[in-house]
Amino acid sequence: MKIAIGCDEAAYDLKETLKSFITAQGHEVTDFGTFDRKPVLYPDIAHALATEVAAGTQDRGVLLCGTGIGMAITANKVKGIRAAQCHDTYSAERARLSNDAQIITLGARVIGPELAKAIVRTFLSNEFVNGSSTPKIERITAYENNPG
Repeated sequence: MKIAIGCDEAAYDLKETLKSFITAQGHEVTDFGTFDRKPVLYPDIAHALATEVAAGTQDRGVLLCGTGIGMAITANKVKGIRAAQCHDTYSAERARLSNDAQIITLGARVIGPELAKAIVRTFLSNEFVNGSSTPKIERITAYENNPG
């Protein structure tokens, strides 16, 4: 799979760790930045990554910041994107199986590298299961397409 990854300065070290981990799992990684520890506006990175995932040029995305919250909020502003903040493997599994999330967000100040690897591994190894959650995903999409 083609996996997009991006972070702010707070998560730079964790991003670098996860890039190597994802590549070692056999995936192609595209890095959307940041490329050092200098402060950045993380919404720019989240929006660029989510736009590429929505367009289909990237299969999935991993966004990191201090908490994962701001990245999730920003990514979810892109039409067609479902980004889920995950700080445990169960949430990562459900993000894919039940919610068909294409992006997960992680907080570098919340979890450590080994847990982050387990979360990413879980997210990348699961697929959406068409079933009882399908009507819920369809309703989310309907609200997205007709917000009024």
